[in-house]
Amino acid sequence: MSSSPSPALARRLGTGDAVVIGLGSMIGAGVFAAFAPAARAAGAGLLLGLAIAAVVAYCNATSSAQLAAQYPTSGGTYVYGRERLGAWPGFLAGWGFVVGKTASCAAMALTFAAYAAPAGWQRPVAVAAVLALAAVNYRGVTRTARLTRVIVAVVLMALTVAVTAGLAGGGADPARVGVALDGGVGWYPLLQSAGLLFFAFAGYARIATLGEEVREPGRTIPRAIQVALGLTVLVYAAVAVTVLAVLGADGVAASSAPLADAVAAGTWSAAEPVVRVGAAAASLGALLALIAGIGRTTLAMARHDDLPRWLGAVHPRHQVPHHAEVALAAVVCLLVLTVDLRGAIAFSSFGVLVYYLVANLAALTQDRAHRRFPRVLAVLGALGCTVLVVTLPWPAVLGGAAVLLIGVGHRLVRLRWRSPTRRNP
Repeated sequence: MSSSPSPALARRLGTGDAVVIGLGSMIGAGVFAAFAPAARAAGAGLLLGLAIAAVVAYCNATSSAQLAAQYPTSGGTYVYGRERLGAWPGFLAGWGFVVGKTASCAAMALTFAAYAAPAGWQRPVAVAAVLALAAVNYRGVTRTARLTRVIVAVVLMALTVAVTAGLAGGGADPARVGVALDGGVGWYPLLQSAGLLFFAFAGYARIATLGEEVREPGRTIPRAIQVALGLTVLVYAAVAVTVLAVLGADGVAASSAPLADAVAAGTWSAAEPVVRVGAAAASLGALLALIAGIGRTTLAMARHDDLPRWLGAVHPRHQVPHHAEVALAAVVCLLVLTVDLRGAIAFSSFGVLVYYLVANLAALTQDRAHRRFPRVLAVLGALGCTVLVVTLPWPAVLGGAAVLLIGVGHRLVRLRWRSPTRRNP
């Protein structure tokens, strides 16, 4: 049976669109939820954890940027791993991304519903959100970029209100903001805090997966990744300082919604609904970008027979991987109806760190002509990913390792089934 080339996706996005999609991926539910578990792990040391997470994220971003410039096609590190390291490392990156980010989709949908839906209706509302945003992605990536731009604007406005209300509401005390490790907090809690906060940075991979849909990818992707990450670090630092100044480390650790609580603690408590709307919009923005990114990595894996070929179809009119996105929406809806939010977030972190470990190892093999950043950044990124992955809560480490092994077993079976000896015994 002859095989025809896979249809290409349309190059419609500029630098601004790519930056907005990256911001929509990073400035999501993490900024409203990740600080509480990080404070439980490291107290006021969460600011050091944030700095560590930002450094690892930057190293990963530089590796992803220069790889995406050399390989401007859909699939992200799945493609880079295959091209630079071989089929198996590429598969591990792709499988880690798809599984981890699918869990992250469920977490974003549940977070949105927690802020937007009344008690008892969270899961149905989360399912509705998944279906609605999957439909937006199905209609085309330019619509995705437009909607993401609106969502990012709403979220940044809400965060601005939250920071202003927290600092000007009378409850802020600069003495509560500490970066030193007090109370005997050691390296393990600090690194676990960094690993939890890294979850909130991981969205810049979404820009790399757009390699087949941006104009001038060699220039656009590196620039968009660095701009989006830099803006995100500034936003997160402002938010972290605000919640610590108002609530203190213990107050942040005890809160399920630290930003809303920080606003409610002062004289600007009337602004709390604005923060909740922003949290809901942030979750939607992250969910929208995740659905698109996973669909394109699934497309790349299907093109290489690492996933069923049916998932590699591109819609003839809308030019999106419509089979992959329909299948993803179905799986995420099932997870939304069954999974626990904390477990989904921890599992996602494991998969994302494995994904970036492969990206850094792939970047180390690039020659001088394709190297845009110092090689030491890829080394630091690989070491950082390894350290953060092993310091995550042990259930996430064991569960993530088990799912990776399941994927490896599935691929071994497929390879054996496709081998010439199996076809012609």
